[in-house]
Amino acid sequence: QVQLVESGGGSVQAGGSLRLSCAASGYGRGNYCEAWFRQTPGKEREGVAAFSTDDGRAYYADSVKGRFTISRDNAKNTLYLQMNGLKPEDTAMYYCATARYTGSCLKIFQRAGFGYWGQGTQVTVSS
Repeated sequence: QVQLVESGGGSVQAGGSLRLSCAASGYGRGNYCEAWFRQTPGKEREGVAAFSTDDGRAYYADSVKGRFTISRDNAKNTLYLQMNGLKPEDTAMYYCATARYTGSCLKIFQRAGFGYWGQGTQVTVSS
């Protein structure tokens, strides 16, 4: 059974940085598309970034390009989201998600086709 546990959220001032972690367990053989999403009350869930484990490709939402970096530590089976230059509009609950896949990680990310989700970690950015 795949399990995802996020950590690293918190409160920072605008311009600050945070690094989110998502520890994964229960993976089987194959390639995984891993991603970060965020959601605020009353708004739709938004895809932030995705990472393909087979070729190391990363995909980003336009709103975070140049500020956020998604990466993975294979030895620790942990996905990261380094967030720099944080803005108040980045305030949200952040979730990691994963799906075993063949084909396109980008398409999975775009349609939020993930079968496993973490419990979320709150990020609050004050102005």
